[in-house]
Amino acid sequence: MAKKWTIKEKFSKKNELRLLYVKKNKPIGEIAKILDIGESTVYDRLLRLKIPINRKNKEGYNNIRNDIYIPEKFSENLAEFVGILLGDGHLSLSQVSVTLGKKDEYADHVMDLMENLFHARPKKILTKRKDVVIYIGSTMLVRWFVSMGLVHNKVQYQVDFPRWIFKNRKYMTRTLKGFFDTDGSVYKLRYGAQMSYCNKSKPLLKSARIMLLELGYSPSKINNSKNIYLTRRQDLFRYLREIGFGNKKHEKRFLKFTKYKGVSHSGNCT
Repeated sequence: MAKKWTIKEKFSKKNELRLLYVKKNKPIGEIAKILDIGESTVYDRLLRLKIPINRKNKEGYNNIRNDIYIPEKFSENLAEFVGILLGDGHLSLSQVSVTLGKKDEYADHVMDLMENLFHARPKKILTKRKDVVIYIGSTMLVRWFVSMGLVHNKVQYQVDFPRWIFKNRKYMTRTLKGFFDTDGSVYKLRYGAQMSYCNKSKPLLKSARIMLLELGYSPSKINNSKNIYLTRRQDLFRYLREIGFGNKKHEKRFLKFTKYKGVSHSGNCT
């Protein structure tokens, strides 16, 4: 049963929803991201507060769009975006989204990559918690990713990388880049630095480790069922040269902790 609001709470929530849903004409999915609540919760609040629901006047009604391009073949850019999606991404029934937390510097890179792949500029919003969310509303695009093996709940269904990623070293390289840019961290150690992949889906970590081994790196075994590490100095410098960072926050930390003076690989989308 829904919690009973005070008069002040009811007034505040009604004004909040009127502003977003009526005045700004935002769709329910976008409001859910801004308020950091479920789409069903937004819908329930609209009913509860007696705000008329008018879906047909919303942009992208039913998310049937003719401006979305579905890639006809696999590519390095798609491999990187799959890595991003399996790191900080989410598939709802009608949207493909990436929640970047405070990684606002990285947002432009993700938006450019998505526009390059799908020929439509994604939207960017800021949630109440100041997280950056980038998304494209398209049921067709969601179904395409699901047909590839991606799922709506990565942790519950213990998702893995699509099999096509493993057929090409360049695909593996770019997938690892996207995955680390979103789910990775760089730490300072007493005598150097360390890179860590962290994810609650064990198949993803196992496959990331397999890809690193295939590419000639020496990752640790999975630690505490959610982390793998790169620690060897030669692995770290080779990662920077051959894979690189789209997330400049990671790159800055890496250069600071390792004092690397060589040339890095930026890994911009092509």
